[in-house]
Amino acid sequence: MTDNIEKLLRIMQQLRDPESGCPWDRQQDFASIAVYTIEEAYEVADAIERHDLAELKDELGDLLLQVVFHAQMAREQEAFCFDDVVQAICEKMIRRHPHVFGDGDGLVQSTDIDVVRQNWESIKQEERAGKRTGEVSLLDEIPRGMAELQRASKLQKRAASAGFDWISAGQVMAKLHEETAELQAALDQQDHAATREELGDLMFTLVNLARKLSLDPAQTLRSANLKFETRFRALEQRAGGRASMQNMDVDALEQVWQHVKKAERLRADQQAETAGKSAAEAAEIRQ
Repeated sequence: MTDNIEKLLRIMQQLRDPESGCPWDRQQDFASIAVYTIEEAYEVADAIERHDLAELKDELGDLLLQVVFHAQMAREQEAFCFDDVVQAICEKMIRRHPHVFGDGDGLVQSTDIDVVRQNWESIKQEERAGKRTGEVSLLDEIPRGMAELQRASKLQKRAASAGFDWISAGQVMAKLHEETAELQAALDQQDHAATREELGDLMFTLVNLARKLSLDPAQTLRSANLKFETRFRALEQRAGGRASMQNMDVDALEQVWQHVKKAERLRADQQAETAGKSAAEAAEIRQ
């Protein structure tokens, strides 16, 4: 494995060579590569969502290349190198897992996941305090370049760690109804600025609700996107393609959409019935 890592580092060094390297790779900097780093992380998540392990292997390689790319650019500026990145993450993982590696320095040693999470947050707070000068906030170091859905969840979790949180999902639901009413009022007044603000508040509250229900908002939205995509593709097929759809009115398209949903429910019921029969047959065999 070490040989392969060294080979990858040499490849990236050669790609960035000022004289014999690739013109495109030589032209890049941290800012221009950042967008690809984010894109590769999403492609990793997509492969996981599709349970495609062969694709996951390739996408993880692409993501690793991004780490090597950034490390090579930093090495050229004599800021740090790939070994420094590896050393830093090794030290961080050991420091943040005192229940595994010891040296808890006053932290409670436990295998209970809640205690482990509390230790993790305490250690992270100490790390943040050590990096900052002046006033320290729990919200420090939440990247503003992070996907906004993920960032909203992160902000809420940090605030919750200080006790600033809803007690139950029911309270969030009440807030959701309140925000919906405020959005409707802004729409009625045709106030574009207020509508934008209230819609943002509503979305932020939805992220809060997902968190209180122990659901990841990004994964939840991905599932909804996938469901819509699957249904819309079926709609296209039933309607006879894009050209035919353009000649259909909204009511006709809605009718086809409802047929698609009904067919989807029937397939789900049939699959559940088949699974139930298989389980019953297996039980009889065991008896």
